[in-house]
Amino acid sequence: MTIGLIDYGMGNLHSVQIAFRRFGVELHPVHNPGDLDACTALILPGVGSFDPAMERLAATGLVPDLQRWHAESKPLLGICLGLQLLFEASDEGSTPGLGLLGGHVKRLPTGEGERIPHMGWAQLKPNHPSPLLSANDTEEWMYFVHSYAAHPSDSTVLAATAPFGKGEATAMVWQRRLGACQFHPEKSGDAGQRLIKRWLAWLDQGAPLAP
Repeated sequence: MTIGLIDYGMGNLHSVQIAFRRFGVELHPVHNPGDLDACTALILPGVGSFDPAMERLAATGLVPDLQRWHAESKPLLGICLGLQLLFEASDEGSTPGLGLLGGHVKRLPTGEGERIPHMGWAQLKPNHPSPLLSANDTEEWMYFVHSYAAHPSDSTVLAATAPFGKGEATAMVWQRRLGACQFHPEKSGDAGQRLIKRWLAWLDQGAPLAP
């Protein structure tokens, strides 16, 4: 099993690499389409703004390959901005997203007693079971840093939410073999390590399709 870490200049690669190294897993750097040949799974990290991220990702030539990767139902894990890039568009910019998932990314609501960016720990509320989090995992707290949140057009994609203001924000999505976290599992202590361990165990089992 070779897991590729997509490097397009806007991801906290070092902390992700360290988190996986704790499980004896060395991530394979992916800078261009040729680097995908050795990979059986991918991680799409992201820190920053939507438009610059999509522009840099497009500059690598990887966008069509990532769309093909998802169409072929190969494992991919998005982290933070990497989750938002999976969707069709964002209020943060005008550049189209990858379009792997239907829906739009919107700015978090103001005037609800919450600071933006939303920065800090929040408890996950499972919505649909996924290899990342089961319906029984109701005690997991994760570390968030974001000003925008995804709004999937298909509610079954929403794997978990986190409280924000008077409502909830998308915390995790999952569809077939595509999953993503709005929070940073690599910065979420033991809870984040458990999530990474679950994903690795799922890969080891052959990445069975979620029901």
